[in-house]
Amino acid sequence: QVQLVESGGGLVQAGGSLRLSCAASGNIRSINTMGWYRQAPGKERELVASITSGGGTNYPNSVKGRFTISRDNAKNTVYLQMNSLKPEDTAVYYCHADISSTWRPYPVPYWGQGTQVTVSS
Repeated sequence: QVQLVESGGGLVQAGGSLRLSCAASGNIRSINTMGWYRQAPGKERELVASITSGGGTNYPNSVKGRFTISRDNAKNTVYLQMNSLKPEDTAVYYCHADISSTWRPYPVPYWGQGTQVTVSS
């Protein structure tokens, strides 16, 4: 079974930085788009950043210029560098990846378990 495991969440003061990591493991055939989503209490899940297999990136205006997504294809890992954090960035952050496995040779969406990011004011 393919799994995504996040790490790097925690508590940080406003203006600080955090770096999230998400490693995919299992019988992976290929990984297409990877990304990060977040969900705060009472709010809908929203896209934070995405990156294609070729390195193309996409960010919403709320994080553009502050967050940077990157990936290491050799390690099947995606990263999210978060700088100039604000209290409104507080949420559970979820890793996402479209992955083809050896037993399912077409892309299927996978999700990590989530990691809490809390930004204090």
